[in-house]
Amino acid sequence: MAKDQIKILQTNKKAYFNYEVVEDFECGVALQGTEVKSIRMSRFSFGDSYVKITAKGLVLVAMHISQYAHGSINNHEPERDRRLLVHKQEMKRMKRKVDEKGMTLVPTQVYLKGNLVKVRISLCRGKQEHDKRNTIKDRDMKRDLRRELKNFNR
Repeated sequence: MAKDQIKILQTNKKAYFNYEVVEDFECGVALQGTEVKSIRMSRFSFGDSYVKITAKGLVLVAMHISQYAHGSINNHEPERDRRLLVHKQEMKRMKRKVDEKGMTLVPTQVYLKGNLVKVRISLCRGKQEHDKRNTIKDRDMKRDLRRELKNFNR
């Protein structure tokens, strides 16, 4: 695999439905060895996870990484909090926006960049109920349009 080649492992579709994405950031994750192996096998979920800003840095909370099947007694804990690796200036900018504008940091994508595990976190604003209904309506209209075009081309 080339150094800059990206392989997307999972995308958080629930976040794109519940939130309006304003800005994206790329972060590294501090992982243990068995966690990396489980992630490479796509044995993780992060649908309900979020990012918390602490004094030590950014922390990814509630991301479940299943235990590695061939691991020993020193296997990792599935639900532990994981530190995200970002530059200090980026973290300050994120903290300022979260505090001032009432936004949330949500992980939206987990991918491999070369041989490193990266997480894309997004600065998000919550959607109102009517916005969610509009999203569902637009999605249904696009699906119907694709179906009509497919039948028309036959």
